[in-house]
This record gives sequence, structure tokens and C-alpha cells, in this order.
Amino acid sequence: MKPLAALLLVASAAWAQIRVVQLPSKSPLVTFRIVFTTGSAADPVEKPGLAALTATLIAEGGTKDLTYKQIEDAMFPMAGSLTVQVDKEMTAFSGAVHTDNLAAYYKLLRARLLTPGFREDDFKRVQSDLINGIRSGLRNDDEELAKAVLSGSIYRGTPYGHYTYGTVASIEKLTLDDVKSFYQSQYAQTNLFLGIAGGFSPKFLEDMKKDFRTMLPQGAGFRPREKTPQFPDGVHAIIVEKETRSVAISIGTPILATRDIADYPALLVANSYLGQHRMSYGLLYQQMREARGLNYGDYSYIEPFPNAGSRMEPPPNVARHMQMFQIWIRPVEPPNAVFAIRMAMYELNKLLKDGIPEDGFERARDFVSRNVNFLTRTHDAELGYGIDSIWYSTPPYADYVRGALAKLTREDVNAALRRNVHPNRLMIVAVAGHAEELKRQLASGDPSPIAYNSPKPEAIKREDETIAKWPLNLKAEDIQIVPAESVP
Repeated sequence: MKPLAALLLVASAAWAQIRVVQLPSKSPLVTFRIVFTTGSAADPVEKPGLAALTATLIAEGGTKDLTYKQIEDAMFPMAGSLTVQVDKEMTAFSGAVHTDNLAAYYKLLRARLLTPGFREDDFKRVQSDLINGIRSGLRNDDEELAKAVLSGSIYRGTPYGHYTYGTVASIEKLTLDDVKSFYQSQYAQTNLFLGIAGGFSPKFLEDMKKDFRTMLPQGAGFRPREKTPQFPDGVHAIIVEKETRSVAISIGTPILATRDIADYPALLVANSYLGQHRMSYGLLYQQMREARGLNYGDYSYIEPFPNAGSRMEPPPNVARHMQMFQIWIRPVEPPNAVFAIRMAMYELNKLLKDGIPEDGFERARDFVSRNVNFLTRTHDAELGYGIDSIWYSTPPYADYVRGALAKLTREDVNAALRRNVHPNRLMIVAVAGHAEELKRQLASGDPSPIAYNSPKPEAIKREDETIAKWPLNLKAEDIQIVPAESVP
């Protein structure tokens, strides 16, 4: 990570509304990460998906002067591209180009962001793609579907309460005028971060700032008032019914510890010990996959991790004012679904009761300390984390985390975990077939023993007897069944 001085926040009187993160170097590549602090939380209540439709149309549409095909044809020989990531509070446009092609690439980038064409044919194409993304994408990805339903339930009644990319019914009704209105309201200097890294000149940056200062309005429009999510009153469950050969499970509860809260570094360590993403040393992975062969993997999270099935590390610029603790149980065979849920609850309760062991604390703290370098290893990620740090009003991420970890104790971690995670106030979401039978099993309280194809050690079998009877405290009225085609 570059020293703090390398992350320059421009706040002079001339362009007080535009924040700039710059990482100049001798790299032959120039990387852009342009972030607007608007996202699905700014969707009008009756128009979920408008932020995503607007951003996608900018990234995948034409400009005032060029069609989408003309832009793509111009981008191809310079190996240039523009990608977009939409979340609750942030929309990030990113791309990179060789310095030889910088002027030509930037001309196209500037036109896309500052003078989008908003053509009817582009609108219809992108609108159709988003609808198909829900119908044929999300609804056919059991794991992401479970996470989307969990998020919607946890954040119900808040601006985070709908799926980032909206609903089929809403997107079908959105118009090109809706998109134009959202762009004019939200794509403003008050919402803007300019991120640039690599071999650019000071003059190039000054010209870029001038472009955005000249072409964008200063102030953004109305944003919905924040509402704090309500903790579940006890344990509840939603079963999303669809034809599937396995059961995908997500479990979660809201937490108030964002990066600017003192508990955050301690929760990073606790979470790493419990279920670091894609790491085999996590407690859930070791107990559920390695010891019992239940599934492909089991992980936990204290921050959003979109599209986790295709990523090794979380993306930057998914910063939020409200967070969620989540356990991701990758698909299990239907006969083992209740056991898997019980086991996750058992391990979480055990961790909260006994605390993280000293050797586990040291191992997890060491991993988190080293992993921050991995997270910020590219210019694109460095820019993203730099923008997030300004948004959260924290020091640069790697410095902040390592500095806090150096002073952290095992007792700090245990105390933070107990303050933020409440095992008796959770939401469970399962995507499964035969939903009524799964509901009956969850509500009955009957034991759910697991059968193995090969012998297991006596210690595992004894623990399994306890897990198979672990109380879920679920009543039939606490379990809702919804058809997959109705969500989101």
C-alpha cells in the first residue's frame, strides 16, 4: 500500500465537491476507478433497480455522438474496456489502458460518463438483459438467490431492502425518462470520487478534473433517509421453493460494526477464524467439509461479498452504513440440510460461549494482517480501498487494519463478537425442493442424524449426537415458504 501522502483528497475551493484519489507511478498502464456514491439505496421506493439500470446503460450504451457499436469498435484495438459495479451506496466504473492509448481511451470514457446517449435501442437491450439476469441468472443460482433473499429479509423496511438489480416487475415498468431523471439527480460532484493510478501526467489529471467539474452538476438530489434494520425477534426461516437437487443455505443477522467502528478489526479476526472466504483453515470449513464431507465449503462474512462463488477476494466500493453477519453454507444433500443448519448454529454458539482459543486468535490475526496486502495488490483495488477509506473516514485500509491488529488481544475479539452477533436473533434462508417437508423438519425439533459413507472417529460421532438434537427454536409460524419465481 502506498503511504498516506500518495492518496490525495482534493478539496480546494475551486473543486470542493470532487474527491480525487491518485496513485501516480511509472507504470505503462493507467487505471481508472470512478465512483459515484449512489446505488440501489437511492432507488425510489416504487422503482427498485433504477440505479442498476442507469449505471448499466451508461457502461453498455452509446454516447451523445457515438453508438454502442462504434464505441466497442474503437475500444477493441486499444484493448480498452469499461466495467460497472453497482451496490447499495456506491456505483463504480473501472477500466485500464496503455499510456499510448490514454488520450483516445479517455475521450470515450469521458463521453460515456458525462454525455451518455441514452438511446431507446440501448435502453431496451439493457433492460431485457437485467430482466433475464434475474429470471435466468439469479433464480438459477441457488446460492446467490439464498443470499439475496436473506439480505432482503434482514434489511426489510430500509433503503437496502430490495435486491440491488431490482425486481422483474419493476424493471419492466421503468422508462428511459426514469433513467435520465436518475442520472441528472444522482450523478453529481457531491457524489463523485475520481480514482486514477499509473503513468499519467499532472496535466492529464487537471484536465480530467476540469471535465467532471464542468459537465456535472454540483449537488446531488434526494436520498432516502437511513433506517436501522430491525434485529429478528428470535430465529426465523424462509424456504425458497424450486426444483433443485441440493439445498443452499445462508444464515444472517444485522450488525452495527462498519469500518469506522472500534469493533471492526476484532470482528475481522473473529470472522477469519470462523470462516475466512475460500480458506481451508476456517472453523466451519474444517468441521463441516473436512471432518464430515457435508459440502464444498462453508464460510462467514461481516461485509458484503457479491458473487462470492466466482471470487477469491471481496471487491472494494461496496461500502455501507449498515452491515450483516452472514454464514454461507454451500449446497448440501437434502437429507443433511437440517443437520448442516444445526451444525452452523452449534459452532457459532460454541464460539460465542467459549471464545476464540489463543492459538486460533494468533493464526487468524496473522492471516488478516498478511491478507490486506493481497487485497490491495492491484492499482484498481488500491484505488477502490483508498476511496472506501475516505468514505468511512479511516486511515488507508492496510495501515488501519495492521495498526489495530498490533494492539488487539484475544479478549478484545471475544468481547466484540459477543457485542455484535446474537445467535438467538437470526434469519435462516434455504433454497430447496420439497419445502413443506423441510419446514416440518425444522419446526418439529426432531433429531436430524447424519449418515456417512465411511467410518468416522468416535469423537466426531459423539459430537454429531449433540448437533443432531441442537435446538433451533423454530416454530411453524416462524417459517415462510415462497416460490423462487416470486423473488426478487
